[in-house]
Amino acid sequence: MDAVRLIGVCRHALAQSRAEWDTVAEAWQAQALAQAIGGHLALTGPPELRAEARGLAESGGRGCGALDPVELPIGAVRAAQLTEVADVRAALTGLGILLGEVGIALVGVGCATDVDGLYWQCIEAVDAADESGDRVRGMLRRLTVREQERPSGPVHDSAAGPS
Repeated sequence: MDAVRLIGVCRHALAQSRAEWDTVAEAWQAQALAQAIGGHLALTGPPELRAEARGLAESGGRGCGALDPVELPIGAVRAAQLTEVADVRAALTGLGILLGEVGIALVGVGCATDVDGLYWQCIEAVDAADESGDRVRGMLRRLTVREQERPSGPVHDSAAGPS
């Protein structure tokens, strides 16, 4: 499944989560998706994004490690469905929005919980989501620079005359 579609599914699921553990599970799913998209772009993405994409994969992995979601059924890891990143800019933009929403949702869970361990998981996961978001923003900046450096079309030198 394409990254943009998976991001949409994750955003919808996060928005629908009500219980704290459901929100934690959706935050885990989002970080797993960040890890998968980072890994995919590190292998097949534009060369100028590959180093930052490896960093995104690593920070997504740390985000997953910070959270202890309720056991997910086999096959329930959405990131495993990633097959392509057809539109890199759209995928990174959507992922950045998702990671911001994850941070906000985790702050809400952390502030509302009476479970000390869950509070600290949320704090660590918010930090990891923020780091992943930083990586995404860095990759978007690199794409913008690449697009600005690329000529917009064929260059015609009218002073040279016909050949």
